[in-house]
Amino acid sequence: MKKMKRTAAFAAAALLTATALAGCSSSDTSATTAAAAADTTAAAADTAAADAGSSEKGVIYGIYKAGDQTWFIDEGAAAQKKVEENGDEFIFVDAKMSPEEYLKAIDNAIANQAKGIVTCIPDQTMSQAAVDKCKEAGMPIVAADDALQNDAGEKIAPWVGINAYVIGQANGDWLAAYAKDNGLVEDETSGLLILTMDTVSSCVPRAEGEYDNFTAGCPDFPTERIFKADYDGTTDKGNTAATSVITAHPEIKKWMVTGANEEGTIGAVRALESAGLDADACVVGLGAYMAKDEWNNKGADGTCMKAATYFSSDSVGTGSVEVLYDVIAGKDVPQETAVDAVVVTPENYKEVMGKGLEGLHALRSVGAVYMASP
Repeated sequence: MKKMKRTAAFAAAALLTATALAGCSSSDTSATTAAAAADTTAAAADTAAADAGSSEKGVIYGIYKAGDQTWFIDEGAAAQKKVEENGDEFIFVDAKMSPEEYLKAIDNAIANQAKGIVTCIPDQTMSQAAVDKCKEAGMPIVAADDALQNDAGEKIAPWVGINAYVIGQANGDWLAAYAKDNGLVEDETSGLLILTMDTVSSCVPRAEGEYDNFTAGCPDFPTERIFKADYDGTTDKGNTAATSVITAHPEIKKWMVTGANEEGTIGAVRALESAGLDADACVVGLGAYMAKDEWNNKGADGTCMKAATYFSSDSVGTGSVEVLYDVIAGKDVPQETAVDAVVVTPENYKEVMGKGLEGLHALRSVGAVYMASP
């Protein structure tokens, strides 16, 4: 409000100066100068109105592909906290993995004149349609977790998430160490299962990192004992995919399993329990938000979930909103922003996850992933 008064005062002073000058000029010059002064006053009023409008309370939408999953619930809560700290309202939308629900939510955000959108899209092939809608409406949008990208895989909106390949590498390293420490490289009854999500760009590098670093760490582990199975990111589908491979390979008695997200690896834990193979199995999760429940409820010896890469949903939720506000303010933002991670086990998860992992940085400067010994 003070800024509006100062701007108006400046405009009034300009008008008085123009009028005084008019008394020493021809009538044509006076008319021209007065008109210019009027334009200055109008422009100042417009600027003041714009400044006032930008400080008014608004709405930020968080539209997530699977709003009933723990990761997105926690991410949305962190985003909401950051939005409310900025004096705005946050609306959480569960797209229920439905393209129709997702585009409807985008339309609603535009219709309600939201300040902007943070989002994880259910189907990346819809990215261009979503971005085009927002661009036409002048609506800032920032992707969280899964990128908004074109057919060539290039990001078409700022993205905040995890460094997927590095996190996959951490899981691969941990499993390689576990295999060597437990004599599984030479054991013909051992096998590795990597659950994949090949239709989600942010998940593909996770599986690649897992495979690359496991095989680098255990070069003598036979590739014919390494299996892959694709799923959609849900616990049920992870369970189904794991069960299919386990059933098809009865010669494998000692399974090592990792995957593309926490839900899938929990599905594998349940599949191994159902098959009676959990006692000699080792599952490594991604996220640790479900692994911690296994350890809290069953203890270290009561579950075959032996480790998990922890990356903070709070950091992604908070970071996506921070980037969005920077976009709204007209600042230049990096196209890619990633959060760090750490491998946790039943021995250290309370300490690590209690502290959380703070801080965001550009993907080009992603730091090391820290690991606990298997």
